Amino acid sequence: MNRFYEHLAAAAAANRPLALAIIAGTKGSSPQRAGAKAIFFADGKITGTLGGGCLEAEVQARALKALKTGQAAEFDMVLDHDFGWDDGLICGGSVSGVILPQAADSKNLWHELTDVASPIRWGIKKDYSIARVTENNPDEWLYRETVSPAVELWIAGSGHVAQAVAPLALQLDFAVTVFDDRSELANHEFFPVATKLQVAGWHELLKFRPPSNSFGLIVTRGHQHDALALSEWVHFPFGFLGVIGSRRKARIIREQFVSKKLCTAEQFDRIACPVGLEIAAIGTHEIAVSILAQLVQKRAELYRPNQ
Repeated sequence: MNRFYEHLAAAAAANRPLALAIIAGTKGSSPQRAGAKAIFFADGKITGTLGGGCLEAEVQARALKALKTGQAAEFDMVLDHDFGWDDGLICGGSVSGVILPQAADSKNLWHELTDVASPIRWGIKKDYSIARVTENNPDEWLYRETVSPAVELWIAGSGHVAQAVAPLALQLDFAVTVFDDRSELANHEFFPVATKLQVAGWHELLKFRPPSNSFGLIVTRGHQHDALALSEWVHFPFGFLGVIGSRRKARIIREQFVSKKLCTAEQFDRIACPVGLEIAAIGTHEIAVSILAQLVQKRAELYRPNQ
């Protein structure tokens, strides 16, 4: 989410002619959810997406017209085979939204939203003005959104899986911190510069306490280090905690942890092990995709802003 606002803030600061389009509501099956955004530039370029295809082409045509007239506009489209473009649409649902050719005037707000320290609620009023939302008066707004700080993702381990997960997680607006005792791996030769690195002995590293509702991922170099990290992290207030491994590994660790009173059965059962959605992944990059798919899914369940 914040990455989109980075693009919007940069374009506004550069005084590029642009129209911001937002899907404010959907019914039935649609290619995107409410909150999907795209920036349509006067030269035909697009940043973001409303779902692509005929829908996006139609909104782009209306956005270019809005740029010429300077007039904001709403849209309400039924996504069926009678949509009007040669390719048609068969989703069967409908989308509604708004096109704002004066969005660049709110450059200060877009800049604020690129790196929020605490949630900021903003919206589009029925007169098409853009403003902070300070009161709960829904009849005044066409669209409202809460932009929250990036979810913290703590990764225990700096091996191949962590190296594949970290850059993808950063692209998907997670704030990534990697923990390991191996400085030869836990460095910016192997991780993007935006990755925070904590390098020390594991007993020192495990004294760090994450912010509430952070996500945790344990992908160390072996079972013993996984278990060591898990013995501490299982007690932390992670919104999601995943451990790489197999179902057999999960069963063995669960039996050991519960019998040794390292955690309760209920605490262990909140862990995702094996972590990642089942996509028959092979190789570290496919494993990273499966893990990030689960992280994005969980983030949406827990923290999707109320529109």
